[in-house]
Amino acid sequence: MDLKQIFKTLHPIIGVVHLLPLPTSARWGGSLKAAIDRAEQEATALASGGVDGIMVENFFDAPFTNGQVDPAVVSAMTLIVDRLMNLITVPIGINVLRNDARSSMAIASCVRAQFIRVNVLTGVMATDQGLIEGQAHQLLRYRRELGSDIKILADVLVKHARPLGSPNLTVAVQDTIERGLADAVILSGWATGSPPSLEDLELARAAANGTPVFIGSGANWENISTLMQAADGAIVSSSLKRHGRRDQPIDPIRVSQFVEAARRSISLKSQPQPSTSVKLHSQK
Repeated sequence: MDLKQIFKTLHPIIGVVHLLPLPTSARWGGSLKAAIDRAEQEATALASGGVDGIMVENFFDAPFTNGQVDPAVVSAMTLIVDRLMNLITVPIGINVLRNDARSSMAIASCVRAQFIRVNVLTGVMATDQGLIEGQAHQLLRYRRELGSDIKILADVLVKHARPLGSPNLTVAVQDTIERGLADAVILSGWATGSPPSLEDLELARAAANGTPVFIGSGANWENISTLMQAADGAIVSSSLKRHGRRDQPIDPIRVSQFVEAARRSISLKSQPQPSTSVKLHSQK
């Protein structure tokens, strides 16, 4: 996956727009206009704050289904993302929760979004929605049928879930890339707002062997300089919201602070390290 071609940088920061409850969800409030207005405000705040990309997901539709979402959700998300595509210029991606990758791919193809996020691409995970099985075979065939080149960012040992069997991060990363054909992998902590450890990121990056590795949760302006030592990019949401609370709207000041801290850490990361070798001088 050529990050620079899509995001114009080798180390993209992707902000997330959490959509208000959509039609047929448990907390649907009856106004699609309210969801559209909120999405437009948050996408504008993220773009003006300097993020390199934006992920749109139906975060507030919880509790989620472990299969396909209702067609009304797909219709609403298509309408909203199309509006955002005409409002901002940064690349947009889609995540239809909990794991409706087929709908994500369909929406992205129709509105010409650039990437999607898939929580479970390969393997089987035990979640609060029940067992979720990866369907990489169907998704990759569907992408080919659509004639699209939409990139797949796939979680490895995704948050809010536990793998069936013994979790092995190295094997999971390799399977996701080599057998699931993910274009990039995402590593998160155990839950929303929880960061992955630097050690796990280093293991994932080594196993990925050149495939981009993204931080998927828990990044904030205080820890981003540490986490980016072993990651190619970050997907961030909660820490960009007012008071750092996930139920609040995006705070433009927090976006700017985070992007500035991330850019600073990326700049330091790319600088050549001073040589530690000692030059020996012959005695005369």
